[in-house]
Amino acid sequence: MGKKMNVAVVGATGAVGVEVLKTLDKRNFPLKGLRLLASARSENRRLLFRDEELPVEVLSADSFQGIDVALFCAGAARSREFAAAAVAAGAVVVDNSSAFRMDPKVPLVVPEVNGEDVRKHQGIIANPNCTTTIMLVAVKPLYDISPIRRIVVSTYQSASGAGAKGMEELWTQTADVLAGKPAKPVTFQHPYAFNLFSHNTTIGENGYNEEEMKMVNETRKIMHDDTIQVCPTCVRVPVLRSHAESIVVEQARKVSVDEALAALSKAPGIKVVDDRAANHFPMPNESNDQYDVLVGRIREDLSCANGLALFVCGDQLLKGAALNAVQIAELLV
Repeated sequence: MGKKMNVAVVGATGAVGVEVLKTLDKRNFPLKGLRLLASARSENRRLLFRDEELPVEVLSADSFQGIDVALFCAGAARSREFAAAAVAAGAVVVDNSSAFRMDPKVPLVVPEVNGEDVRKHQGIIANPNCTTTIMLVAVKPLYDISPIRRIVVSTYQSASGAGAKGMEELWTQTADVLAGKPAKPVTFQHPYAFNLFSHNTTIGENGYNEEEMKMVNETRKIMHDDTIQVCPTCVRVPVLRSHAESIVVEQARKVSVDEALAALSKAPGIKVVDDRAANHFPMPNESNDQYDVLVGRIREDLSCANGLALFVCGDQLLKGAALNAVQIAELLV
């Protein structure tokens, strides 16, 4: 890999920030220096990285001098507040939040799908929503065989999508319910243990929530195809970490199951898990801590002549966030 880089991680103590640090280490990213940034709540904390304890500094507009790449993992409000300062200091911002995703001047990138768009950046590159990323890694090889006209997708989204607080709420509520106590919602509106509910974002006038509309709009932008029709239903399920998605695609021509399997088996970032005899298909507990998106249950759509159905699992904290951001940084190298 090319030259070594000075990297800043914004939100280094959060769920995604912690995974970014692990991923930088595991993938042997060419680091010249590493700066850990977080809110004042994390002041005086130290995090272990490559056998060295690094101090966590309080994020400010002056935090980015000498930084080549700033990986933002602290939410949209922090990105809007500090990204411009990072760019002004000479850094390229890779932003994990929703702040810039639909800005026409900002590339929205999944490296396995549209990595070439990195070259178009003007200082900021956006990381897509986790559900969109996981879905598009799985459907891009099919799109390359025959353009996709329509996608119907139902998501089974884990607690990690709401960060460390969401994961803690699932742990706590599950323990409480098993102990005969009531589940007390704090982070989420509804009880989470042994329950599932519509994704906890605002419902728009069209009846779709914000998470679902991200999948619609981001898919078209990443694929450079405004003709793709997407019908999403996003649901929160009591799983700690990995998201699962049931996906049905309608293509311009009929693609056979064998043709689809061959394309998916060769595609980057995918592991095919499709053992019909053993009834073994993608599962969240097997995709946890994995870089690859697991794809399986590949079958003809019985309701549509040119349709295929598949089931997908991906680690929300990795491919859905931290890994995708580090892969973008690797493209910059």
